[in-house]
Amino acid sequence: MAQLLLDISKIKPFIGDQAWPEMQTEMNQCHSQLTGHSGKGNDYLGWVDLPVQIEAGLLARIQYDAGKIRQMAEIFVVIGIGGSYLGSRAVIDALNSPFEAMDKIPGSPTIVYAGENLSENYHAQLLELLDKKEYAVAVISKSGTTTEPAIAFRLIRQHIEQKYGKEEARKRIIAITDASRGALKSLADAEGYSSYVIPDDVGGRYSVLTPVGLLPIAVAGFDIRELVDGAVGMRETAMRSSDLEKNPCAQYAAARNLLLRTGKFVEILVAFEPNLLYFIEWWKQLYGESEGKEHKGIFPAGVTFTSDLHSMGQYIQEGMRTLFETVISVGEPTKMLVVPNDPENLDGLNFLSGMRLSEVNRQAELGTMLAHIDGGVPNIRVTIPAINAYYLGQLIYFFEFACALSGYALGINPFDQPGVEAYKKNMFALLGKPGFEKETEILRKRLL
Repeated sequence: MAQLLLDISKIKPFIGDQAWPEMQTEMNQCHSQLTGHSGKGNDYLGWVDLPVQIEAGLLARIQYDAGKIRQMAEIFVVIGIGGSYLGSRAVIDALNSPFEAMDKIPGSPTIVYAGENLSENYHAQLLELLDKKEYAVAVISKSGTTTEPAIAFRLIRQHIEQKYGKEEARKRIIAITDASRGALKSLADAEGYSSYVIPDDVGGRYSVLTPVGLLPIAVAGFDIRELVDGAVGMRETAMRSSDLEKNPCAQYAAARNLLLRTGKFVEILVAFEPNLLYFIEWWKQLYGESEGKEHKGIFPAGVTFTSDLHSMGQYIQEGMRTLFETVISVGEPTKMLVVPNDPENLDGLNFLSGMRLSEVNRQAELGTMLAHIDGGVPNIRVTIPAINAYYLGQLIYFFEFACALSGYALGINPFDQPGVEAYKKNMFALLGKPGFEKETEILRKRLL
């Protein structure tokens, strides 16, 4: 199979002639820390070898359970937040038709998500939908006490038990949680839910190749073996060498850190295929939560072109020169469509007659790149041959490995997220959680 390609040639004018060779020594050290498990957060490196350690029996079990769910359910609800749902949604949305909900294939459940927000309207409308549909649920949480998914599961557990009765409800709930501890693990054991383990040494944003991501992707009908195989291929390349000419992960990590040091502290991930929208969202969490600490890090943003060229395009072209772009470029579409001829040619576009729409999109991509470079925006290009499970597996592992290297280059721990707790403490205090009485009083006075 062909492999992902990285083109950094368009950043060279922005970083100077000497910066790139000097970065090799730094990447050697970062690569050694990662592969030798000697860097910060090394107790969360289970994802590094995960693609080659996934047992065939686990994949077979996931596919078996997915088959049962596909037979019993029109809707499959994935309850989780952050990495507990973004990875699976990134892959499912990338591989699905954007019109999947309106052109449903029999025996293929629609995947919906809960617990990633606290909207009363959203969850009430979801329950109204579940009143009318056959459904099953995956609840994903290491602890079982994260507020958003825990509330969603309370609501849905009550609903599913009332709709089907407790015995049948147990068969329709799968828990993906810790191996031995936590509220969800205790409940799953007590109720007899089928369950899968989230490995202790894999953080949420790196968990897409565990049952967290693989089960929903399999339920949606996609080939999880191909996804894993793609990651295996990229891992082999990433682990083999830290040479910037041979390792695209090290190349990407080096490029973005060099751009940061020239004052480019906002990275925009760009796709010209709209079904990569949630892949961008997954990437934003991966890099934002991994790098944004100790007042360091590149701010991750995302756009889909050409639609956002008619909104954010103006700022990217002529706004503050603190930006650089990383473009996910797709070699070949899975469908074929040509621009038709119009005898009257009122729109003046007959010069495009007979041209594939993908070629028009390609030239828009190249034209945008040149315009943005001329406007002072460096451009990194990541090319995959096509959007399929194999190349998405490559892309996932590429960004994960590069993120770890990039975090080490920043001097931070890329695998923790201490800042996530700040909003939770305030929320609990304002909600009157026992034990937060002093904080409650202080915060309510501040709000007055």
